[in-house]
Amino acid sequence: MGPMLPRIICHLAQKTQILMRIVVFRLIAFIALVLVQGWAPPATAQKIFVSLEKGNHIAVLDASMQVIKRIPTGRRPRDMHFNADRTRLYVACGDDDRIDVINLQSLDVIDHIATGRSPEMFALSSDSQRIYVTNEERSTLGVIDVASKRILQDIKTATEPEGVAIDGHSRTAFVASEATDLVQAIDLESGEIAKAIVVGTRPRRFVFAAGEKELWVANELSADISIIDVSALKVAASLKVVPPGIQEEHVTPVGMARSPDGQIIAAALGRANHVALIDVRSRRIRSFILVGHRPWGVEFSRDGRLFVTNGLSDDLSIIDVARARTSQSVPVGRTPHTVRVLD
Repeated sequence: MGPMLPRIICHLAQKTQILMRIVVFRLIAFIALVLVQGWAPPATAQKIFVSLEKGNHIAVLDASMQVIKRIPTGRRPRDMHFNADRTRLYVACGDDDRIDVINLQSLDVIDHIATGRSPEMFALSSDSQRIYVTNEERSTLGVIDVASKRILQDIKTATEPEGVAIDGHSRTAFVASEATDLVQAIDLESGEIAKAIVVGTRPRRFVFAAGEKELWVANELSADISIIDVSALKVAASLKVVPPGIQEEHVTPVGMARSPDGQIIAAALGRANHVALIDVRSRRIRSFILVGHRPWGVEFSRDGRLFVTNGLSDDLSIIDVARARTSQSVPVGRTPHTVRVLD
């Protein structure tokens, strides 16, 4: 045994040196790859958030469409928006006159921001430092500082404001007035109305298109979409969204969303129980897709799906956009309002 011990020790030392060289070589290769390609954090697992007006919570689903958590919120949660770095989800709770703040890592409500009466729709500034929320009862647009939770401005609008959109520079707010068939362009520096634009009947929601050169407006009671030229502040076109075989009075467009590549606008058609997929450039309807009862909110994901909240069938329709068909329907809870996708 005596003569063998030095040989064993020498053999182990040689193997240790070889292993150390392999580890060092792989570490150098990894560092070189990072320097060449840049560091990219691990991809976030997809999550889908659905606000339930009569459930008083947010249903959280994973990519396989399983409900993995229900987050209790204030009463009647409706509109929702992510902050800029997608670490927080803001939720308008209409019957508690506040916006709840959800931590997207812990999936819990961590804060509340008081608003005016019955907040439904709101928007965040591009830097997430301001919240712009409409107050239908008082006909105002409230501007709230997120850090201090103070209401900085209470800008008078036309009667029954609902939808609100903020341009990318946070210079102009667009507010839809349901009762007056107007979209008001508000200068956020002065708080003054820059222009009142006549659109269709009962304008509800907005989506920017064509690199913010256009603002699309869903008009609930005229079954059409007004397309506003943002630089000229006037309606450039109007597009009817009536599926074949359905009477026009049963078509009530409300929620809209833009696809990740900016080429398609999806419009939820309410009582018509369909979603319209519209080509932005040609302004032609690509297809009408049957979904659940009273589709209200729509949201695209990056993997080629469109999520649709159906307020009267209490479910979420998932549309395969490439095939233009509904691939799945998932029960989510009572009166789903808004859907947001984290991916």
